[in-house]
Amino acid sequence: MLQDIIKKHIDGTVDYTELRAQVNTKRGVSMLSGNLISNVKSEKSGVSARVYKNGVWGFAANGEYDGEHIKAVLEKAKSNADFLDRKAGKGKPPLINGIPAEKTAGRDFLDVPQKEYIDFAKELDEYIKNKYPALKSRAVICRSDSMEKLLYVSTGSISHAIMPRAYVYAVMTAEDKDGDAIELFKVVNGGAGYFTDYYTDPASCYEDIDKLYEEVMKKTEGIFPEAGICDCILDSSLAGILAHEAVGHTVEADLVMAGSVASHNLNKKVASDMVSLTDFANAALGAEAPLPLYVDDEGTACKDAEIIKDGVLVGYMNNRESAAHYGMEPQGNARAHEFSDEPLIRMRNTAILPGKSKLSDMIASIDDGYYLVNTQNGQADTTGEFMFGVTMGYEIKNGKLGRALRDTTISGVAFEMLKTVDMLSDEMHWDTSGYCGKKQLMPVAMGGPAIKCRVNIGGR
Repeated sequence: MLQDIIKKHIDGTVDYTELRAQVNTKRGVSMLSGNLISNVKSEKSGVSARVYKNGVWGFAANGEYDGEHIKAVLEKAKSNADFLDRKAGKGKPPLINGIPAEKTAGRDFLDVPQKEYIDFAKELDEYIKNKYPALKSRAVICRSDSMEKLLYVSTGSISHAIMPRAYVYAVMTAEDKDGDAIELFKVVNGGAGYFTDYYTDPASCYEDIDKLYEEVMKKTEGIFPEAGICDCILDSSLAGILAHEAVGHTVEADLVMAGSVASHNLNKKVASDMVSLTDFANAALGAEAPLPLYVDDEGTACKDAEIIKDGVLVGYMNNRESAAHYGMEPQGNARAHEFSDEPLIRMRNTAILPGKSKLSDMIASIDDGYYLVNTQNGQADTTGEFMFGVTMGYEIKNGKLGRALRDTTISGVAFEMLKTVDMLSDEMHWDTSGYCGKKQLMPVAMGGPAIKCRVNIGGR
């Protein structure tokens, strides 16, 4: 755990100042068809300071964490702020301070030995090899990462947070009747916490492994969908990436200022009445959020950011500076990935809220369409236009599931597609294993219920 040697250095600062020490760790192994192909153990640490003056920021960072270098980054950050103030001359008022936030780390950092990752991957790989010898190839990846941050802000906020995640991924490749490779990927359990919180016995993963094999074999006999706009059910994985990529980024206030589609849609109808979307801070729908955040990297206490309510765009995600610009309350969306990164406006746990329908009833309501289950990639721009890859799905004929689908895509404009939503399932699920890549990586969670809508689907 980080030793606190920065507290005494924040006292006496005149300008608004943030002082942050941070350690990022990565651990993991990858096995491909029984061969260990990667064995990763890395750590990146250091200290940074950021100073605000009259509308400009001075920033400095150093990879050494001691008194001499802490003083140096504070002096350099202040010098940079003074220089930019002289050159830019923005003359803006002080930042919105808000109530000082305080959060103390609970559990200490747990460094699981590499041998445990290797042994677990070997045992799981051996299970797949013995039970499913017909596979063309197989891969098992065991990964964990952690961000530990110690933050002091001149306005009084204090935070010490440790944010670990751990996951196992399985990839299977089979052959279809023509000898073409058919691949499918699955995250097996995992979430916020350490590797040994989830993975002590490989047998706990067997059920998911068996399901993955069943799906990849169905996919070998799959069909390509008929291209065009049609009725589809997007399962939670696709609902999550839609919430994050196609909506979430358009309402990050820095991108709003740059002219995203949300800049002229505030307080306007952007979805059907049944659609609501929130960026959750640390609790969601009566439970702890998948990746809880209590204090952001500007020292702001984290609160939920309500984005869409009953189909109306009601808010943005802000940092302190953009909140002042829009006359909104900062809710803790300023995040930095590494000690050498400045905080940016970022998502946390972004999801469409569940509805009241049963998934079975949603499927039964479609005569001719598709149930789209998994995605492994996607992209969107600030207009809300998106294209997502679909790696697993099924046709729907006369209200019943039919044949599996080959890889395809869906595309559209989020605020138009969301207006076609007419059913939402009463259950939702989260995806927490990915990173958002906006300028710097950031662990995020995204989720939602199954969504019935009309969307453009690709064909062969």
